[in-house]
Amino acid sequence: MKHIGLPLLLTETQTFELYLFEDLARRRLNYMKASEFDEKFDNAEDITEMLDIKKAKRASQDLKRVNVDFPIWMVELLDQEAKRLGVSRQSIIKVWLAERLEKAS
Repeated sequence: MKHIGLPLLLTETQTFELYLFEDLARRRLNYMKASEFDEKFDNAEDITEMLDIKKAKRASQDLKRVNVDFPIWMVELLDQEAKRLGVSRQSIIKVWLAERLEKAS
């Protein structure tokens, strides 16, 4: 454990608090003003250290469940094509709908 000016004899609680302090100090080093972040981004500098990727979400990617009734013949053809491509029925429906919507817009 790194000694940062504290007594060497620490209880378990104090040791734990010291680790928390060191972790907090490390995280604070990564904080910067939004204007600095924007400037680094605009200059194509590496900003990945400043991002918490675990919390990242794609914009407009929230899901909403929709039920659609298809005739049996359509489901069978969807399943055949999905099997041929090695994907699920849901995946092929999503891809085809997205392609159609992109063309329409």
